[in-house]
Amino acid sequence: MNYLLHILIMINIYLVLAFSLNLLIGYTGLLSICHAAFYGIGAYISTLLMINLGMNFFLALLLSILGAMLISLLVSLPSLRLKGDYFILCTIGFQLIVFTILYNWISLTRGPYGISGIPTPSLFGFEFSTIPRYFLLTLIMGIISFIIIRRILISPFGRLLKAIREDELATQSLGKDIFKVKILSFLIAAGIAAISGSLFAHYVTYIDPTSFTLEESIFIATIIIVGGMGNLKGPFVGTVLLFIIPELLRFLGIPDAVAANLRQMIYALLLIAFMYFRPQGIAGEYKFK
Repeated sequence: MNYLLHILIMINIYLVLAFSLNLLIGYTGLLSICHAAFYGIGAYISTLLMINLGMNFFLALLLSILGAMLISLLVSLPSLRLKGDYFILCTIGFQLIVFTILYNWISLTRGPYGISGIPTPSLFGFEFSTIPRYFLLTLIMGIISFIIIRRILISPFGRLLKAIREDELATQSLGKDIFKVKILSFLIAAGIAAISGSLFAHYVTYIDPTSFTLEESIFIATIIIVGGMGNLKGPFVGTVLLFIIPELLRFLGIPDAVAANLRQMIYALLLIAFMYFRPQGIAGEYKFK
């Protein structure tokens, strides 16, 4: 039972990540490859606030969201002035910078040694110290994140994101400040990604920079591309599918060392196949150009 709940907890955490990245890729048309950076920023801010300042988890979570949004603002101001491949390269560069900082700022992040003993979240004396309780926490946070994103997408702001995605020049000709809208989209996606990072850190109770690499950003993008972009069904389908695949490899009795490499190969093949044969993904509505 705990094994199943563990899988569901990780799916809940990555669903929040997938929904937030879909806001950029599927609705704004921005192929960002630095989402793991905001995932990691959320994890480290929340962890450091609780360990060093003894802060409550939910206050630390809020500050991690604000911290990720502030950092994303510093990144989005120059990067969103670029388009196409140049924007993608800029996000990759930011991802590598964040990883390098997390890995080398040993006095703060403990670098490759990682941070262990991360405190368990609690609310009014109720500790989410068991797997069933933590599943409840991630489920509630996932539902809240889903509701927030859904309300954004059905609002005039969400329709404006789609308009920018479909025809940026035409949207600008209507007097819309597309640069400002893109920045807001980037900020929201980064803030929601920080929620996943915080939930992940306090679940595994240990983090190090290797959990927030460029490969992780590509994996999150793969979830969106395989599951589908431009709606709320695609991220759900992609997350569930890409988490079921490695678990199936376990049941086949494949050694962990082999399974890890095989999993990466399967993800790469899925990414290539879907980009070539079905660019909108399994349940998506938008084909990334």
